[in-house]
Amino acid sequence: MRIASVADLDTLSTAGRASLYPDRLKIVVGMATCGLAAGAEAVYETLRQRIEQRGLDAVLSRTGCIGCCQQEPLVDVRLPGAGGVLFTRMTRPSARALIDKLAHGVLPADSAWAVIDGEEALVADHVEHFARRPELDKVPAYGEQPFFASQHKIILRNCGFIDPASLEEYVARGGYHGLARALAEFTAQQVIDEIAHSGLRGRGGGGFPTGPKWQVAHDTPGKTKYVICNGDEGDPGAYMDRTVLESDPHSVIEGMIIGAYAVGAHQGYAYIRDEYPLAIERLAGAIVQAEECGLLGDNILGSGFDFRLQIVRGAGAFVCGEETAMITSIEGGIGEPRSKPSYPAVAGLWGKPTIINNVKTWATVPVILARGAAWYHTLGAPDNTGTVVFSLVGQIANTGLVEIPLGMTLHELLDGIGGGGGDGKAIKAVQTGGPSGGCLPARLFDMPITYEGMQAAGSIMGSGGMVVLDESACMVDVARYFLNFTRAESCGKCTACREGTTHLYRILTRIAQGQGALEDLALLEELAEAVKSGSLCGLGQTAPNPVLTTLRYFREEYEAHVVEHRCPTGKCPMSAEA
Repeated sequence: MRIASVADLDTLSTAGRASLYPDRLKIVVGMATCGLAAGAEAVYETLRQRIEQRGLDAVLSRTGCIGCCQQEPLVDVRLPGAGGVLFTRMTRPSARALIDKLAHGVLPADSAWAVIDGEEALVADHVEHFARRPELDKVPAYGEQPFFASQHKIILRNCGFIDPASLEEYVARGGYHGLARALAEFTAQQVIDEIAHSGLRGRGGGGFPTGPKWQVAHDTPGKTKYVICNGDEGDPGAYMDRTVLESDPHSVIEGMIIGAYAVGAHQGYAYIRDEYPLAIERLAGAIVQAEECGLLGDNILGSGFDFRLQIVRGAGAFVCGEETAMITSIEGGIGEPRSKPSYPAVAGLWGKPTIINNVKTWATVPVILARGAAWYHTLGAPDNTGTVVFSLVGQIANTGLVEIPLGMTLHELLDGIGGGGGDGKAIKAVQTGGPSGGCLPARLFDMPITYEGMQAAGSIMGSGGMVVLDESACMVDVARYFLNFTRAESCGKCTACREGTTHLYRILTRIAQGQGALEDLALLEELAEAVKSGSLCGLGQTAPNPVLTTLRYFREEYEAHVVEHRCPTGKCPMSAEA
């Protein structure tokens, strides 16, 4: 249907609610990349066949990632009027057994992992409450599971709860109502003011305030302006942006339309890495849906505002996550950074004012416009408002995606939500902010997670990757691993980055092989600072962080390698010449 007004959105919302909460049994399978890698496609097909064989009156549907990736494949059995029941680590045999029991009117409560007693439609400021079936009394509620208990989902609000291919279900949870409010009630300047007053900062790395960035583009003269979504997520172990694009693509589209309206842009680009085929597929499908119903194109919601959105596939170069390198890539050039100023908000894509924000930033914007800046400003910590998404990977009990208010401590995140180290081992350190982040020791885990706090500790927030390291990790080897990554991903334009990271890697390799000397430690620090100060873009400026923080917090391990010619954890093979 053509959506030209809020009344049309309400009509679509009614259809979406009927899809989300049908009056018959509904079975939903988590089918983001994490679920598919764990075998969700086979589980889905088994469920489909068994439902048909048993003649069960049930709807079979797909959803995205709910965040608890280590429990995939996840199946959500939704009972009419009674909420959802989550079953984890499903297999073909367990899928067949589930349908057989349901066909006999039996709900296998003994194998249920959690019960969804209520669902919050965050944008619509509404909570859907369900009556719990008696046989589920001893099953923990979704919000009582330690992994979810301390989370506050704004960016991930729909992930794992809607079919990412269903525009109706997105609208039923308040989707596009933030856009409708922006176009009907706000001028472009008022939208920028609302974003600025919310305190939203970019969720892609540096945490630059979003409102002031938009203000610069708005105030820069010119009829042609652009907005870009940075979906070039390349950090090892990071998959926050991919998950949002796969699980809730319309949230990004809606945020980009609002941003375009605010700065006066009529064309947008979503730059997604080519290694994310499912994210590209689902975003492309959502764009087609939005175009067909009039939410993209001319005269959106009868406002007179026009906007179009195009996907650009990144070729896999890590440096293209840097905004000026991304702009060069979209223009058809080699992905290399440009010197600043001028900043993209003044002269970006094809020399025109351009706003680049991360996937998670764009997904947050609709909520702020719908709920208001004052509401958002109450979340998080002073000057660090709102929530942030992290991917917990590595040597930790509970891996997956988590969304927490800024200001939570690392201890609360890693031990409370993450469950501590895996296999009963103590956590030794956490590497935050991707390969250019720092390694923070366990003694700092009472530190609140804020942009400034991370920077003061020698690390960065980054886009949200967290690699957890237990007591078996060698910190020299860890620094060497991340230096090897950034060395290989350097575009080579800057001598400081190109040659400096290579030489840092050679020194670390020498130390790891037992051939280092104490003088090498001073040389590492001197060279690392030179790379930071002499590099053009953020890749080179932050690449030495793993070296500097491991030297700062784990110097005794370096000294063991160079003085005693041994690796305290046994990870580094000492050469025969040492």
